[in-house]
Amino acid sequence: MERKYNQIRAMLSISKASLKSITRNPSAVVFNLLFPLIFIIVFGFIGGGGFSVDLAVEEKSDMENPVIQSLQNIKTIKLKTGIPDEELKTKLEKGQIDGVIGITKGFVDNKISYNVNLKTSSASMDRGSVIKMILNDIVDKINLSKINIDVPLARLNEQIVEGRKYKTIDFILPGQLGFSLLSAGIFGTAFVFINLRQTFVLKRFFATPIKRMYIILGESFARLIFSIFSAVIIIGIGNFVFGFTLVHGFVTFLNMILLSIIALIVFLGFGFLVSGIAKNEHAVPPIANLITLPQFLLSGTFFPISNFPSWLQPVAKVLPLTYLNEAMRKIAFEGTSLFGVGNDILILLGWGVVIYLLAAKTFKWE
Repeated sequence: MERKYNQIRAMLSISKASLKSITRNPSAVVFNLLFPLIFIIVFGFIGGGGFSVDLAVEEKSDMENPVIQSLQNIKTIKLKTGIPDEELKTKLEKGQIDGVIGITKGFVDNKISYNVNLKTSSASMDRGSVIKMILNDIVDKINLSKINIDVPLARLNEQIVEGRKYKTIDFILPGQLGFSLLSAGIFGTAFVFINLRQTFVLKRFFATPIKRMYIILGESFARLIFSIFSAVIIIGIGNFVFGFTLVHGFVTFLNMILLSIIALIVFLGFGFLVSGIAKNEHAVPPIANLITLPQFLLSGTFFPISNFPSWLQPVAKVLPLTYLNEAMRKIAFEGTSLFGVGNDILILLGWGVVIYLLAAKTFKWE
C-alpha cells in the first residue's frame, strides 16, 4: 500500500534548509540583528536628550495673556491644546507629555494678576526642569516690565506628579524592532524567491508531490523563527543592559513577541510582492528601498511623528510601520494588552489583505 506523502514533513524540511541558509547569510544577520542593535546601543548610551518639550495647556486655561504669548514664540516649547483634562494626568504620568500648564486670571487689589500653575512629572524630570526654567524667565520678564506696581502680574506655582521615567531607549527600541521585522519580511523574502526562481529550484519542487502552499509556508516559517529569535535578543539586551521598560515583565515581553509575529506575517506579503515585480535580483534593492526607506524615516523610528511638518504627518500616519511602532510603545511602556492596541493591529491586517492580494496577482513561480 502506497504511503501518503507527508506535506508537513516536507514543509519543515524546507524551513530547516532555509533557516540554515539565512544564518549563513551575512546580510541577513546584519539587517535583522546587528543593524538594529547598533542603533539601540548608540541611543542607549546617549541617554534621554531632546530638542523640544511638550507642554499641554488645560482646557479652561486663559489663553489671552502674556505668558501664553511668550511661550508661543519659543521654539523649544511645543504647546498642545485640546486635550481633555482627564487625560492630561495620565499622559503626564506616562511621560507622553512633559508638563501641563493652567493659567487663571484674577484680581488682587483691583489689579490683574495671572496664576501660572505648572505640573511636571518625575517621569521626565530633566524636561520638566527646562519648562520651569523657561517659565521662571518669562514670569520675571513680565513682572519687571510692569514697574511701579505692588502686585506681580504673574505668579508661578509648580506641582510634581509621580510617574515612570520615559527614557530614550523606550522610544528607540520599538522603532528599531519594527524596522528589523520590516527588513526581514521584504528583503529576505524577495531575494530568496528571486534566487529560487532563477536557479529553477521552484520548478524542481513542482516535480515533487509537495503543494505550492507548503513551499511558501516553509520559507515563511524559517524567516519567522529567525526574526523572532532576533526580536528576543533585541528586547533582552534593551531590557537588561539599558533598562528598556517592560511594564508587566514577561507578559509585556510575550505581547511584544505576538505583535512581532503578526507584523512579520504582514511584511512577508511585501516581500512576495517585490519578488513578483522584480525581474532579477539586481532589481530587488531599488524596489524594496522604495517601500522600506520612507517607513524607516517617517514612521516614528527615531523621532515622534509630531515633530514632522504638519503637511508630512498625514503621510506618516498612512504607513503600516507607524502603527506597529505605536502599538509596540503602548505595550512596552504603558502596559497595554494586544486588545488595547486592536485598532493598530486591524490597520496592519488591512494592509496585509491588500498586499497579499497584489502579491497573488504579481507572484511568479518560474
